[in-house]
Amino acid sequence: MERLWAPWRMEFIAGEKPDGCFLCEAAQAGAESDRELLVLERGEHAFVIMNRYPYNNGHLLVAPKRHGGEFCEMTVEESAEVMALSRRWQRIIREVMNAEGFNLGMNLGRCAGAGVADHLHLHIVPRWSGDTNFMPVVSDTHVVPQALLELHDRLRAHAEGGAE
Repeated sequence: MERLWAPWRMEFIAGEKPDGCFLCEAAQAGAESDRELLVLERGEHAFVIMNRYPYNNGHLLVAPKRHGGEFCEMTVEESAEVMALSRRWQRIIREVMNAEGFNLGMNLGRCAGAGVADHLHLHIVPRWSGDTNFMPVVSDTHVVPQALLELHDRLRAHAEGGAE
């Protein structure tokens, strides 16, 4: 069994949690805050945001704008847009970052691993052959080879260039 280690996420897990929902904050903020909040795209019912504590470089979250943690309560429009954005951004990540594979999924409920249990979101985690190496095992270190804002700018520029 291959394990995906992400010890740097302890900052998120053990750290103080802000009041409110960071996904709602991002959904409600104006476009002028997109870079600061790591938002890549806004649709009518859903949006794409970079994970600030990624499992891998390029880890994205696709979420409905409406606050809610129940998959079965998503509207047809929300569900369709979450899926459409997920397809689009998987393609963009593959093109920009040469990802060889992906993990896509939702953790529904705290006991299922949801760090944010009350605002549904789908994870897009790009993968490469050998992306889990000795660093996390030997030195409790994870190497993220690109700064979040640099990657945000690169992905957004590609998306705005018409890549579908």
